[in-house]
Order: sequence, then C-alpha cells, then structure tokens
Amino acid sequence: MHFPMFHLAFPVHQLDEAKNFYQHVFGATLGRQRDEWCDIYMFGCQITLHQEPAQVIPKADQGVRHFGAVLTWQQWEILSQKLADKNVEFELPPVVSHVAQQNEQAKMALCDPSGNIIELKAYRYPKTALELI
Repeated sequence: MHFPMFHLAFPVHQLDEAKNFYQHVFGATLGRQRDEWCDIYMFGCQITLHQEPAQVIPKADQGVRHFGAVLTWQQWEILSQKLADKNVEFELPPVVSHVAQQNEQAKMALCDPSGNIIELKAYRYPKTALELI
C-alpha cells in the first residue's frame, strides 16, 4: 500500500452483494470487515461500503454524482475489454472522444448494484488531465 491513499465511503443496499460486485467486476481486494460495512481496495484507493439502504440515492436523482478512476490508456483498454467479456451493463459504453487530438480521452461508466455510478477514464496524453483550461 502507498500512503497517502484516497478514501471514499458510500451507502449500499446490500453489503454482500456490493462486496461480490466489486471483487468480481474489478478484482478489488477485500480489507477490514464488520457486520454493516467493509473496506475494499481498488485502483490504489480505499472504498468503504456501508450497508445503509435508506441512504442510497436512486440513480435517477444522482445528477452528476459519481466516482471513478483515471487509468493509463493501456489499463483502460484492458479493463473495458474485461468488462465487456463479463457482459457488464454500461451506463456509458466504452467510447473514445477527441480522436487524434491533444485532449483525446477514453471513458466508460457503469453502476454497482445500488446504483452508484462508477466512471473510468484515460487520457491518451496524460498531461492533458493536469492542464488548466
């Protein structure tokens, strides 16, 4: 593990279902576990899943709320193929925009079983992500 590490916590409807999803779909590593929450590790971050069904926001009401990771181009290509092979239902199917331009980027989005939106993207030229517009 590398520190500092980004940490995010959010509610899920059913903890076992969420753990299974993140482990199966992303290959996340399971960390600390309690009856009502657990830590998972993916993309170098710690995510805490809390079984709090009453706090889950319906997908239709989330607006722009989402979380995700910026991957290398090669990681994104490998993961997008892996997810397609698993017949994952995408909110935004893998797409590349601004092809052959300095700001070329790849993006995809999917939801966990509680409707939490996960966006995964990559920049062909990584310095693009750091540029101020």
